[in-house]
Amino acid sequence: MNLRLRQIRKRFDGPLVLDGVSLSLDGARALVLVGSSGGGKSTLLRILGGLERPDSGEVEIDGQRVVFTEDALWRHRRTVGTVFQAFNLFPHLTALQNITLPLEKVHGRSPAQAEATARQLLARFRLEMHAGQRPADLSGGQRQRVAIARALSSKPRLLLFDEPTSALDPEMTSEVLDTILELREEGLDFILVTHEMGFARRVADQVAFLAEGRMVEAGPAAQFFSAPGAPQTRAFLDKVLKY
Repeated sequence: MNLRLRQIRKRFDGPLVLDGVSLSLDGARALVLVGSSGGGKSTLLRILGGLERPDSGEVEIDGQRVVFTEDALWRHRRTVGTVFQAFNLFPHLTALQNITLPLEKVHGRSPAQAEATARQLLARFRLEMHAGQRPADLSGGQRQRVAIARALSSKPRLLLFDEPTSALDPEMTSEVLDTILELREEGLDFILVTHEMGFARRVADQVAFLAEGRMVEAGPAAQFFSAPGAPQTRAFLDKVLKY
């Protein structure tokens, strides 16, 4: 994954959420965005996925500029798989249907093709016995794995994970992190927002630290954790790695 962000700004009501964020990475496989809550990580991820428009600035992924018009964003979203912290599964549909519906309605697959893909992914994530269950009947870890299967079903060029374990207890968190690690080992490109610093250190090859809407520091994971350059980064790591 080659990624270029140039002076990304975004304001909702009130202060800037992203204040001139820039980043340039070549050959990244797993980029982890870290920082305190409210620093702009999730907003930046949503811009990368085409779910929010920046007020200004440019985004380029693998040499292709993201154009923030509705038609162009529709095409862009079809190339990106996003996994949200709240799962975002349709509560009235089964696990199987949560995967087949977007394959049919968004990606134009036939019902038979969509079902074959969905069942293959459910089996891969050890969920085949739960294909006919609705989200309310699944554990949090199972729901998140269904969401990951759905994100993978269209074979996206890039996966985005927005705090995928924040709503889970420790055992379920481990299930989901193991799944993400498997994807990392298979060579899939992804960007992950997380507060799980131990996992970030293990899975990332690049880390970017955002604070108060600004890109404070970014670089190789080993360097980021062992020898951070910015005082603000050192203070953040001292706090979050204290225990």
